[in-house]
Amino acid sequence: MTQSRREVIALLARHGLRPRRALGQHFVVDPNTVRRIARLARVGPGDRVVEIGAGLGSLTLALAETGAEVVAVEVDDDLMAPLREVVEPHGVRVVHGDALALDWNTVLDRPAAGSWVLVANLPYNVATPLVADLLDEVPAIGRMLVMVQHEVAERLAAGVGDPGYGAVSVKVAYWATARLAGRVASGVFLPEPAVDSSLVAIERRSTPAVDPAVVEAKALFRLVRAGFAHRRKMLRGALGNHVEPADFACAGVRPEARAEELDVAAWGRLAACVEERRAGLAGAR
Repeated sequence: MTQSRREVIALLARHGLRPRRALGQHFVVDPNTVRRIARLARVGPGDRVVEIGAGLGSLTLALAETGAEVVAVEVDDDLMAPLREVVEPHGVRVVHGDALALDWNTVLDRPAAGSWVLVANLPYNVATPLVADLLDEVPAIGRMLVMVQHEVAERLAAGVGDPGYGAVSVKVAYWATARLAGRVASGVFLPEPAVDSSLVAIERRSTPAVDPAVVEAKALFRLVRAGFAHRRKMLRGALGNHVEPADFACAGVRPEARAEELDVAAWGRLAACVEERRAGLAGAR
């Protein structure tokens, strides 16, 4: 019950619509691709799936076909009518709104920790902040399978030593494990993007990689952002306003290292030492 390229073109024409470049709209029009994504998402009867950027419903139909309960989120006013026409007969609940501003406790029914799977085809301009925000703020989403521009996918899944490793890689590693799950050729989209896309599978950890009782996430990521803001510098220069020489020694981190050389555990140790020193200074006043 998925849509072919011809059917998507006809649906757009019937509603007098065109893909909107400002919203980064590239609709998947290949039935084999959407079924592959649904299969890689590992969902079926009894699972609850939220899809962000449902568009015209091609992937939505493939997800519904698995027997999962599906909620489809779409921000574009103009797509509401064709999307509802396509997916509501198959039991999909459609939510109109901006995924970066939604009240997720309202959108996700019975939002117990880890009870939902996110599947999404995300435009470049929102992919990184959206994944980061959902990891930070929506524990009900236990797993994600997101399709993004290949370079973004590499950053989300990168580890120490990988070219794409950066602040968002540390963010993902704090909350979850991530891996590249496959490439998606540009030819399956309407219109075709200038770059290839990739799928990233993200699975939330039962507990963060750094114990929040030792150092709060806010303090940890403040340090991470500062380090990667000057990634070419040694940490003693990049973090000069935040970290004292004794903090490096306390954490077992070389001050000559660069941000890209530290994994999430090392960042956690360094942040914990900084916060411990600051707490000691405050207590001495």
